[in-house]
Amino acid sequence: MTKHLLSGHGLFRREYFAGEGEYLRTLARDGQNPSTLYIGCSDSRVVPELLTSSRPGELFVVRNIANVVPPLDHADASVGAAIDYAVAALKVPHIVVCGHDGCGGVKAAADGRDAFKHLPSLHEWLGVVSPGVEENVLSSIDNLITYPVVAEALKAGTLQLHGWVYDINEGRLRVFDVASEEFVTADRLSH
Repeated sequence: MTKHLLSGHGLFRREYFAGEGEYLRTLARDGQNPSTLYIGCSDSRVVPELLTSSRPGELFVVRNIANVVPPLDHADASVGAAIDYAVAALKVPHIVVCGHDGCGGVKAAADGRDAFKHLPSLHEWLGVVSPGVEENVLSSIDNLITYPVVAEALKAGTLQLHGWVYDINEGRLRVFDVASEEFVTADRLSH
């Protein structure tokens, strides 16, 4: 497997870096200025940059089991640290929480996390996952508001929160529409 990854890196150097090297060097020199903090699932089938056609430097990405934003008082500080950095230091104007259909973490939470007692970190994490893909996205958005940096940016009007669900089978996004209070296909919002 490592040989495959290193071979892939060689391909990256020959094909992608050869064409985008100057852009990547500019990012290295000038730093990042992403437009969006993207919080998504660790699922290998859901690649944020691929499904949004984003270039390096456009997304600041946090990935974890079931795309969870735990409440501020949760013991896991890594998500909170990324939120603080993205909003306060990078000044991203958007945060997207993106779940996906067929999420194993959401299914495990719905089926009962006790099956994972022998895996203490996973067992604890599943305790903050809501049973239902769309419900879990909305719960994470609610939890985002518990972070002071997010609440302040929302109040100042410098930040917007977005809830998405990716349909792996169809390759299509559903986006939470605040006006209708439901998830609708992204194509419907773009017209």
